[in-house]
Amino acid sequence: MINAFRNYNPLNILWLAILLFLLRIGYAYNAPPKLAFTYLEPFARLFVPGAYQYAFQPLVDIFLAGMLVFIQALLVNRLVNQYGLLSKPSFLPALMYIVLSSLFTPFLVLSPPLVCNFLLIWMLYKLFGLYKGDDAKSITYDLGMIVAIGSLIYLPFIYLFLAIWAALLLFRPFYWREWVIGIMGYATIFFFLAVAYYLSDNMAIFYSIWVPLTTKFPTHVKIDYYDYLVLVPIIIIFILGIIKIRQIFFRSYVQVRKSFQLLFIVFLIAGLSFYVKAEFSLTHFLLCVIPVSVFFAYYFLYANMRWFYESLFFILLISIVYFQFNNF
Repeated sequence: MINAFRNYNPLNILWLAILLFLLRIGYAYNAPPKLAFTYLEPFARLFVPGAYQYAFQPLVDIFLAGMLVFIQALLVNRLVNQYGLLSKPSFLPALMYIVLSSLFTPFLVLSPPLVCNFLLIWMLYKLFGLYKGDDAKSITYDLGMIVAIGSLIYLPFIYLFLAIWAALLLFRPFYWREWVIGIMGYATIFFFLAVAYYLSDNMAIFYSIWVPLTTKFPTHVKIDYYDYLVLVPIIIIFILGIIKIRQIFFRSYVQVRKSFQLLFIVFLIAGLSFYVKAEFSLTHFLLCVIPVSVFFAYYFLYANMRWFYESLFFILLISIVYFQFNNF
């Protein structure tokens, strides 16, 4: 299967759709009677009156989530190919994104992090564009606004503001105005939000927005041991991908090297920001899927022993399906 997706063949789009269906049909068949979808943070629901958590039937919810994942997979694939991160066009990033977005059953339904992945993809397009951009101030302002919009949907997204400064540090010479204007872009969105709360006499709610950011980082996270087991092939592939990148890192273009460094920083920021939400949920780690998909694609593109990498990918698929059914 990997060899087929190493080529940039439009027919692979059909195979992606089939794989997406196969990885979700089991959960769709055994779906719970109700699935909640809360697509805004409590402080942003002033603009969406009424109850909407159970607006979709379970099958509709799973279908819509699958469609979003499919679109995002194609966008990630286009991003990687446009900026030449893998040196040659392929459909491996899309394949990895679809597989990793099916890793846990909470990933298979609509959730705020899934919606925010569209914003993260948009951010990465702009962040990679900083490398050769003449004027980064307008891009940085837009990025600040994107992070603010993401924060309205899912508060931990706020920490991805650090990715803006990381990109400026990697791609640009230091220019203090570019660092400050991102804050102005972020403040613009929340300024209008504050005005709305002031006019509705709800400023106390607006002040409480920032309380979760003071939460202490947890010393341990409770997670089912089945989730640890399904992560075994993920960890192995991730380590092999890092090793493969290191082997040919300095033979790559400067822009590619810096782009991979930025993706790793995004991965760390997204992974470590889970503690902001009071109730821990695996859906948060959907924000990590984009950078991890690129690392996986890099490994499978340059891996040499076909029997090994094909077997490793097959084990990953089998483990995902097995543990999905085992959670019912």
